[in-house]
Order: sequence, then structure tokens, then C-alpha cells
Amino acid sequence: MPSSSHRLWVNATLFDGLDAAAEPMAVAVKDGRIAWLKPMSALSEADRAGFELIDAEGRLLTPGLVDCHTHLVYGGNRAGEFEARLEGKSYEEIARAGGGILSTVRATRAASEDELYAAARPRLEALMADGVTTVEIKSGYGLDVDNELKMLRVARRLGRELKVRVVTTLLGAHALPPEYKDDADGYIELVCRRMIPAAAAEGLADAVDVFCENIAFSVAQCERVYAAAKAHGLAIKGHTEQLSNLGGSAAAARAGALSVDHVEYLDETGVKALAEAGTVATLLPGAFYILRETKVPPIALLRRHGVPMALATDANPGTSPIFSLRLMLNMACTLFRLTPVEALRGVTAQGARALGLSHECGRIVPGMAADLCLWETDNYAELAYSLGLPRLVQRIVAGEPA
Repeated sequence: MPSSSHRLWVNATLFDGLDAAAEPMAVAVKDGRIAWLKPMSALSEADRAGFELIDAEGRLLTPGLVDCHTHLVYGGNRAGEFEARLEGKSYEEIARAGGGILSTVRATRAASEDELYAAARPRLEALMADGVTTVEIKSGYGLDVDNELKMLRVARRLGRELKVRVVTTLLGAHALPPEYKDDADGYIELVCRRMIPAAAAEGLADAVDVFCENIAFSVAQCERVYAAAKAHGLAIKGHTEQLSNLGGSAAAARAGALSVDHVEYLDETGVKALAEAGTVATLLPGAFYILRETKVPPIALLRRHGVPMALATDANPGTSPIFSLRLMLNMACTLFRLTPVEALRGVTAQGARALGLSHECGRIVPGMAADLCLWETDNYAELAYSLGLPRLVQRIVAGEPA
């Protein structure tokens, strides 16, 4: 009798995370891992023995999607700011007037862990319904030790209670809290001396992120955060070059960052630094769209220098209240002129790389976790081309339907 943990998908049109297979494929899963792949033309009866057979009927089989940049845990909403921007106010004007991130900070600090969990769960479930099997969740709306840790605990709970891999990132250096309004260096000291050590001691964070921007933190301040993160064994990420070019991406790359995210104002010096370090450039077309930006990331430079490009929702209450990674595929192609294969790589293999998970997910190759999506199409380009369709037929996590 076939083992319930041994499954064989046959007659699949395969996109393995980097490329499409030239012919129908069989994908074998044992105990939650990809065991082997074979073209259907080479599959024998002996190969089928011991497996539960699942006929894909020519449908597209991809890795489970990876959303490598989200802010899913927060209190309140900022629909009013959406309206204000449409009335002519800029992102910076709203932030400097005490809105923006700080309005979410007030609501998040006032919420209990249970309240934050109840609000975040449907956001994550929306991503899961879109094919996401791995998601990064950042903190960054507490801006003090207790509330940042509260957000990270909620993110960890989401990963325990839902069938999805959750990676957590401490984004304490997201903005200046009101109590440190005129003391950015003092707040960075708090992040480095107390917040990062506390998150590391409780095992709540996998990485540390910073917002390097004129309305946030300088390159020198970010470098202090990177040093503290590395001292506590945590990976590094950066919000860089979103609104201006401060050289934050190059600084993050020098520090060994997994990824730098946004990068609309990234120049060739920064691109070269990413290429030399192997740092991923994560593109966030949702924020570009919501903010009605016009400065497109330097896609041609990233291609020319071989910098891997990931793609994520940036799901957050202010600048990308979007909970569909599939929509990001279309936006990346339409707004940034990525090709469909580049976009799909960005939410599979390259998204995993941006999280330091290239060894674990984002590809359909032997040894990887069997996180898969089966789609009602035989053309991977249709995932980026068509909004609303094709339908997700089955989402598989560690070899099990989820």
C-alpha cells in the first residue's frame, strides 16, 4: 500500500523556480521533501511503486510562492491617509505631520497580542489563498522594546497555528518613536543595546531590518544596527533607496545583507555593490503603485550586473495595503517591465534567497521542502498575465495538501 507521506505528481507542466521544463514531468515527494524528478517519458512502473499517485493532468506545478517582505502585524488602518494622498499630500508631508508609520504605532501599542493576531490572521490567510507557503513578517510598529517583541511573538504564533512558514524580522529602526523625536542616535542606541539582544535572547527574530532614508535613519546609524545584528547572530536586510539615494544599499551589501528592498533610486555604484556581495534586490511594486511614484527601479542595471531580483507585496497599512502576491507579478511586469519568468523567479527561487532559505524552499529540486502549488493552467506566464485567474487548484506544504 502506498505510504500517505509518499506522493507522486505525474503529468505536470513544471516551473522549477528558475525555468520551465521542456516536457511533462513527474515529481516524487517523500516525508515532506522532494525526492526526485523525472520526465514522464522516462517514468517506469517501478518508479510509481510505493507512491500515492496524483495526476496533474497537464496543469502547472510551481514551488509554493514566497512573499519575502511584509508588515502583516499591526493595529488600526490608514485609509484616511490614502484619501489625503489623493488630495495632494505627499508621503513625507504625512509622515512629518505625525501620520504615516507613527499613526500605526499608536494603534499597535494600544492593541493586545490577541487583538493583533486576530487582525493579522486574515491578512496572512489571503496571501495563503494566493499560493504563498513562505512569508516574512516584520515588526516595526511598536518602536519600543516591549511592543516590538509583542509584534514578533504574534508573527511566530501565526507560523505555529497556520500551515505556512513564517520568517520574522525585527524592524525596530523603522521610524523615530515620539519619545525619541529629537534623538535619533539615542533611539538607535536603544535598538542596538536592548531591542536586538532581547529579540535574539527570546528567539523571536531571524533577521534585523532598517529604514535608511532622509525621513528615517542615516547610513551611519544603519551600520550601527547591522553591527549589533551580526553580533547576535541575526541576518541583515534593508529598506533602501526608496525615496532618495543615500548609499544605503551599498552599505547594507558591505555588511552582508541578504536583501535590500524598494531600491527605486539605486545607482550603478549600489548595483555593483549588490552584485559583489550576492545581495538580492527586492522589488515592491505595490508601494510604487499606491504612492504613485514615477522613479522605476534600475531593472536594466540589475540585469546587466546579474543581481538577483525578488518580488514581494510589502503588505502594510500605509503604502501597500495589498494582500495578493499574484497581483505583484502583474504589477512587476506592467510597471517595471519584468518578464513573466523574472517575476515568477522573484516569488519563488529569488524570494527564498532574499530570506536566506535557498537551501529550503523556492525550487522544485531534490532535497527541498515539498512546498508546491498546482494551478489551473499549463502556462507559467499566465500567472503574471491574468488577474483573478488562473485558479489555484491545490496548495501543498511539506508534501501535504494545505
